[in-house]
Amino acid sequence: MRKTIIAGNWKMYKTINESINLANGLKRELFKLDFAKVDVVLCPVFTALNEVAEVLNETDIQLGAQDIYWQDEGAFTGEVSGLMLKDAGCQYVIIGHSERRQFFGETNETVNKKIKASLKHGLAPIVCVGENLQERESNNTFKVIKDHIENGLVDINVDDMLKIVIAYEPVWAIGTGKTATGQQAQEAHKFIRDLLKKIYGEEVASQVRIQYGGSVKPENIVELMGKPDVDGALVGGASLKTDSFSSIVTKASEVVK
Repeated sequence: MRKTIIAGNWKMYKTINESINLANGLKRELFKLDFAKVDVVLCPVFTALNEVAEVLNETDIQLGAQDIYWQDEGAFTGEVSGLMLKDAGCQYVIIGHSERRQFFGETNETVNKKIKASLKHGLAPIVCVGENLQERESNNTFKVIKDHIENGLVDINVDDMLKIVIAYEPVWAIGTGKTATGQQAQEAHKFIRDLLKKIYGEEVASQVRIQYGGSVKPENIVELMGKPDVDGALVGGASLKTDSFSSIVTKASEVVK
């Protein structure tokens, strides 16, 4: 049985003080949550990682980063390594988010390097895949997902695959208010699981968690989580407010499959 995982991607929002306040608010709201049913991960900006880690100390809420560089150190201005993220208290890292692919030239090759760097330092990668609107309207959704999965996971072995979370994020539904229907999400998630089955076998595929990302809200989390291959959510805008994110987490934890 796969454990639900809800991650909040705070993107480039929140100063350090605002991040501390949000983390404290979630800590209070989720105090009674049954963490045996759900993993909760907060992914603030790099500058707030250490302070948020201190807030989350001695709680079951986990910390993640929004990106990583594949070298441990060196003359790479502006980059942050897995060694540094681990030192800041991270357990997870988001890799290959559509905004990284669209605005910063992220490719399957760099995604693959970042996955390997994360695993090397004991960080669990949340690997994002998904199609944009043009690709969906051209009926290339599965072709794009297949490309992201097969080429992003080159030389990732079975043991390491079990440490990875896949996040399916239809780009046309990110920050647009549009949301894939539960059925659309399930179709894509099932395709991903079937693809993993071909690459790693049924036992591994059945254990890998696949999140949905794209305008997730308290109003749609139950429908999404009710689908058999949806194991959680990578939440953007709704993770920036205590009430909406805690509501998503709580509702997701109550869905019984």
